[in-house]
Amino acid sequence: MFERLRHALSAPANALTLSALIGLTLLPTPAGAASFDCSKADLAADEKAICETPALNDMDVRMVTTFELLRELLPMGSRTAMEERQISWLAERKACEGNTDCISTAYAGRIQELKKAVGDVQREQELP
Repeated sequence: MFERLRHALSAPANALTLSALIGLTLLPTPAGAASFDCSKADLAADEKAICETPALNDMDVRMVTTFELLRELLPMGSRTAMEERQISWLAERKACEGNTDCISTAYAGRIQELKKAVGDVQREQELP
C-alpha cells in the first residue's frame, strides 16, 4: 500500500489526490494484527493488552496507518519531529502497562494529534 502512496506522491500532489489519501486514514479499520508481533514471547504488558483487546488492536492499526501516511507526506524536518514525538508517545503508552483504559486514552490522544497533522497538511496543499 505504501509503495503506491509513494508513487502517487512522486508527482506534485493536488488537493483532490491528497484528500483521497487522507480519507483512507479516516475509514474504519478492519480487525487485524497490531503494528508489532503479537506472537513474541517477551511482549511488554501494554503490548499484551493490545494484542488481547480487539478495540485496542484496532486503535493501534488506525494510529500506525495514519502515522505512516504522515511520514510519507511531511518534509524531512517535520518528519523527524513527528518520529521523535512517536517515540515519546510509545513511552507514555508503555507506562500504562496493562491498564486498557489508560492505553485507550493514550491512543485516542495520539490519533487526535495525528489527525490534526493530517488536516494541517491538507490545508497546506489547498493554499494557492
